[in-house]
Amino acid sequence: MTTTAHLPVVVIGAGPAGLAAAAHLVERGIEPLVLEAGPSAATAVRDWSHVRLFSTWSELTDPAAEKLLAPTGWTKPAADIYPTGGDWAEQYLQPLADALGDKVRYGATVTGVSRLGRDRIVDADRDQQPFTLRIELADGAEERITGRAVIDASGTWSTPGPIGADGLPALGEHSASARISYRIPDLKDPAVRARYTGKRTAVIGSGASAFTALATLADLATSEPGTHSVWILRRGISGSTFGGGSADQLPARGALGLAAKAAVDDGYADAVTGFRTEVIERTDNDRLVLVGEDGRRLDPVDEVIVLTGLRPDLSFLSELRLCLDERLQAPVELAPLIDPNQHSCGTVYPHGHRELSHPEKGVYLVGIKSYGRAPTFLAMTGYEQVRSVTAAIAGDTESADRVELTLPETGVCGGAGLFDDPADGQADEGGCCAPAPTLVQIGTGTSMPVAAAEDTASGGCCGS
Repeated sequence: MTTTAHLPVVVIGAGPAGLAAAAHLVERGIEPLVLEAGPSAATAVRDWSHVRLFSTWSELTDPAAEKLLAPTGWTKPAADIYPTGGDWAEQYLQPLADALGDKVRYGATVTGVSRLGRDRIVDADRDQQPFTLRIELADGAEERITGRAVIDASGTWSTPGPIGADGLPALGEHSASARISYRIPDLKDPAVRARYTGKRTAVIGSGASAFTALATLADLATSEPGTHSVWILRRGISGSTFGGGSADQLPARGALGLAAKAAVDDGYADAVTGFRTEVIERTDNDRLVLVGEDGRRLDPVDEVIVLTGLRPDLSFLSELRLCLDERLQAPVELAPLIDPNQHSCGTVYPHGHRELSHPEKGVYLVGIKSYGRAPTFLAMTGYEQVRSVTAAIAGDTESADRVELTLPETGVCGGAGLFDDPADGQADEGGCCAPAPTLVQIGTGTSMPVAAAEDTASGGCCGS
């Protein structure tokens, strides 16, 4: 029988959840090895460094990580401040990685995970074999690493959802890639600002990231004439379209939806509802025309920002025996708790190692990757996940089972969160079909000023 107790627990991804997992392992006397594809900690977070989170510092640091940081002279930022992604990376995540020292390896991309000498078919002595990971280094060299367990906290940032409502790229999406972005624009970057100034931009999506992009572009429009947005929603307008507003227990998250509503109310954006893009065509003057599944065509735009969610990269886990929900690609025991087909609540029942376990004993998907394609993930969820998982790896079942976490509610709950169901009051028109694409102005009442959106923009993700 192969002994694995001397081997490290391999953590994939040096983001918020991955680094917290390493801190908990250290606290329990277990050696972690964190593999990070990028050149520094929190590579994905740094990609949205300009975006402000809707969580305060009080909700963004992990207790075990704080203990590890304390001897270094680290001081926790003020609890009531909303940091940007850049703040999170520089003031907490990189110092945490530095405190872990050589337990973190950079420029190490995991390209495959399996059991030593066993592909996914072989049963014999499978659970007694260590995990083996193939990694590719920055210089192209390859290595194999063995571990007693694997915690995949690699996130979903590298695999954004496409324009097509069927989950596939719209026809013409690849050929129009020079005019399409899958990220919230950083308008403090002169080149990015010039890209959208005076332009007509389509924003596709209905979550916090889309709210942030709309508010950001509306702010640009106040000083740059000709700047305008077209907000494209696959479903209709309902009471939950703009989030929970003042009912959201995370005020900055609620303010995001109000800022997006203000962008429409104040004329800086139009909303097109019930539109599912099938084709992207180019005009003679190199603008883009979005064509819906029903054949309708929108007026030409100069740029498209696609914020239709993220999805997990499972390719390097193909030799492991995972049990994933066929819809969300999340662990099958967790999926019913987060399935947006069933509810649109941000509140998730507390969960830990049992919901995150797989037939392949000793492997866990944590952090936002554990949610598969489901939205609304909070850092606090990831920290509680890794506390439970690391306790299970350490054999402390009592602690692992004691999952205690109460998440702030969104103020939005009820009905399907992905597709209109008129019977549930999700559509804005009657009938048995999704609402026909229409161009609408929403309300004229008082709203949160668009200029304030920059101060309440949300990262909303906790990838590596």
